[in-house]
Amino acid sequence: MSIYDKLAALQIILPPVAIPAAAYVPFVQTGKLVFLSGHIAKKDGKPWVGQLGKDTTTEQGKAAARAIAIDLMGTLHAAVGDLNKVKRIVKVMSLVNSTGDFTEQHLVTNGASELFGEVFGPEVGAHARSAFGVAQIPMGACVEIELIAEIA
Repeated sequence: MSIYDKLAALQIILPPVAIPAAAYVPFVQTGKLVFLSGHIAKKDGKPWVGQLGKDTTTEQGKAAARAIAIDLMGTLHAAVGDLNKVKRIVKVMSLVNSTGDFTEQHLVTNGASELFGEVFGPEVGAHARSAFGVAQIPMGACVEIELIAEIA
């Protein structure tokens, strides 16, 4: 089954690449690696604002991370032209806007990691990962995620 068939079965429509909000590009390819800039969580087209441990639950954060994964796949599609060319999701780095005592950043990030595994399969979708708690993210977003992928 192609990646696009899996996305259709999950009722996922890939969004177009977002216009950068500052001085950067959405992706850079060097050799067989594609580096995607950080994507913030969005809800209804606007930043998904919140702080985990204060006004946003772990489950809401996980949903935000899943939404980011969809945006990242849209950018990856634009970068490589065909998601079936993805040989491996190599690394995911997740920043979670959270209070000092919130300790479930790894569970929030599972929202993205689990979707990558579901879409790309257990070998291609399995990746190295970091999940950090941070004091703030641009525009007050609750989560930001960046990604590195290898293409064939």
